[in-house]
Amino acid sequence: MIAERWRTLPARDRRALAWLGAALALALAWFAVWQPLQAARVRAGNQLEQATRDRDWIRERSAEIGRLRAQGALLPLARGGKSLLALADAGAREAGLGGALKRVEPVSQGRVNLWFESVPFDALTDWLEQLEQRYGVRVDELGAERAAGLGMANVRVGLVDTGGTP
Repeated sequence: MIAERWRTLPARDRRALAWLGAALALALAWFAVWQPLQAARVRAGNQLEQATRDRDWIRERSAEIGRLRAQGALLPLARGGKSLLALADAGAREAGLGGALKRVEPVSQGRVNLWFESVPFDALTDWLEQLEQRYGVRVDELGAERAAGLGMANVRVGLVDTGGTP
């Protein structure tokens, strides 16, 4: 059917349709293949530049961290002979979380679980961050559920003594 229609067209119309088909094929190739490939190439180049900048920044920071470790600046503070249990209990009270601290349970040497009820979650996370930075105590487990009041939570925290390496 199409072949018959094509043969019935004048030669001039067939040439015009052939040129139009070629132009459409080129446009399709440009917009469907070439242009997306070019855009992907530009994006990949930008990502490579960003990754290179990130790598350089990390290398600079790692050298700085190594220098600070050599100077002893990153060592945790002395605990004054306190065990993890005593440090967690006293530290929570000093941070103003003593009223919410309901239970402290030693699990093993170097591990303790704490239960808080209706504790201000932001204050708790700030205290946990200080424990890690100052004493090398790491949060191993954390379970939280919403409590009554804005920003309040019931929380169970498992702390692990990393032996003084934050």
